[in-house]
Amino acid sequence: MDAKSNVAPDKVVYHVNNSGAQAVGALRNIGNHLEVNPKAQIVVVTHAQGVDFLFDGAKDKGGNPYNIRVEELKQRGVKFDVCEITLRNRKLSKSKFIPEATFVPSGVAEITRLQQREGYAYLRP
Repeated sequence: MDAKSNVAPDKVVYHVNNSGAQAVGALRNIGNHLEVNPKAQIVVVTHAQGVDFLFDGAKDKGGNPYNIRVEELKQRGVKFDVCEITLRNRKLSKSKFIPEATFVPSGVAEITRLQQREGYAYLRP
């Protein structure tokens, strides 16, 4: 809890299942969120095609590397989870991902756990 306002920080899980516009929007929204609430606890859970923006060397449509923004947000406490079921189904190796990515057994199960057991709000940009 914040001693000044006696309010707990926001706890939010961002669900990303499609790279491209959704990933760009999520990264922008998270940055905006942290601007107004720097103590927010934010977890990005990715699965399906949503994991692609966390590939080493991945870039948006404008040619901007995702890893720079991900690194900045990670330094501000944001966690980036990748679904291991997606890795198996798509035959992806963990070595394909940037170091900021962490791995969870199931993306959707992790979202459920964060919402039900940890009290995280759900956002899907």
